Amino acid sequence: MWLVYLVDFLLPISMVSFGLVPRTFQGILGIPAMTFLHGGMKHLLGNTVPLAILLSLTIVTRDRPWPSIISIVLGGGALLWLFGRSANHVGASLLIFGLITFLITVGIREKQFVSIAIALAVGFFFGGSLLWGVIPMPGSSVSWDGHLCGAIAGVVVGLNATDYSFG
Repeated sequence: MWLVYLVDFLLPISMVSFGLVPRTFQGILGIPAMTFLHGGMKHLLGNTVPLAILLSLTIVTRDRPWPSIISIVLGGGALLWLFGRSANHVGASLLIFGLITFLITVGIREKQFVSIAIALAVGFFFGGSLLWGVIPMPGSSVSWDGHLCGAIAGVVVGLNATDYSFG
């Protein structure tokens, strides 16, 4: 994300235009790209810490984390492309919300100490963001629908994940 932001900063064109725009041909390219594109430094900083924490928890505690992570990005992106409001969606929030629900879902599903402990910690630290982040706020440019699609994808991937935890 940071490298893409730096390249975007140095280029004479804005790479943000390659974000996910629902129900458009160009918007399909935004499904994998939107996670790496950010609308500014504040947006990038706001996504960096939660994404680093959630990716670290996922990578450290799952046998094969990358298929689940990629599935959340592509599945959530496809849902957003199909059902999202007409806007240019950028940022890692779809993945962040997907990882929150993924970690909670696998914790409940697996019923192992490590998975349950992570689910509880994620719910405690990110539960408020999860609840408030999927509610449309009038006049806000926040992609609540991207958050919601990511959260749905996280649950679906969590219910079907075969990358069992080490716990």
